[in-house]
Amino acid sequence: MDFTVIESRLHSLKGKVGFYYEDLASGESFGVNDNEGYIAASVIKIPVLVEAYRQFEQKVVSQDDFLEIRDEDRVPSCGAAAYLHAGTRLTLKDLCRLMIIISDNMATNLLIKKLGMEDINRTIADLGLKKTRLKRLLFDSNAESKGKQNYITPREIALLLKLMREGKLVSSEASAEMLEILKHQEINHKIPSMLPDDVCVAHKTGEDDGITHDAGIVYAARPFILCFASNNTDVPQTEQFIRTSARMIYDGR
Repeated sequence: MDFTVIESRLHSLKGKVGFYYEDLASGESFGVNDNEGYIAASVIKIPVLVEAYRQFEQKVVSQDDFLEIRDEDRVPSCGAAAYLHAGTRLTLKDLCRLMIIISDNMATNLLIKKLGMEDINRTIADLGLKKTRLKRLLFDSNAESKGKQNYITPREIALLLKLMREGKLVSSEASAEMLEILKHQEINHKIPSMLPDDVCVAHKTGEDDGITHDAGIVYAARPFILCFASNNTDVPQTEQFIRTSARMIYDGR
């Protein structure tokens, strides 16, 4: 696979843009700025999901435990939880699904509070991720004003996805369940957008001002990982780059 055109287009984009590709059959890989840290936006929800399933597996918490919606937990959403009435009870497993499938921000914060930020970061570090870190809740403007940010790198998120695909993240059963949730993600205007309709993508997006990410596994005849990240970019231009690059890679293998 020749990445010359993709690399040239990436370097023409505004801001900091990174990209990582790995063929899960051959192990061939290619990256540009893929070890750089990027403000994570909603891609940080993948490590939160991993910690939830680790705690389910080790019976620290149960996926059937309930958390209650409280007015003080409401944040701007992506999602549905912030619009439910106070007192509504949701299981941890349902919160995981909301966090990934519709990128629910309130569900994410409820999970972070329940699982523990320190435990999430310990698991991230134990897996060998050096720059991916959760430093604050979503929409915590006070923490953000003090310089606390959540970070990812394309290569490190790719590692989590690869371990899931190999059945090595938490357990084979947990890996399969996490991938199934990622396959149902409903924000599909980036990596999946120009791929054939019958090609499944297990992925997670992230968006904010000047930020657009997408990271996932493309289940082509030979599955491959794609992770795109960007900060301080022209979002429409970079999202078009993500769409066309995903299709070029799909066609070129």
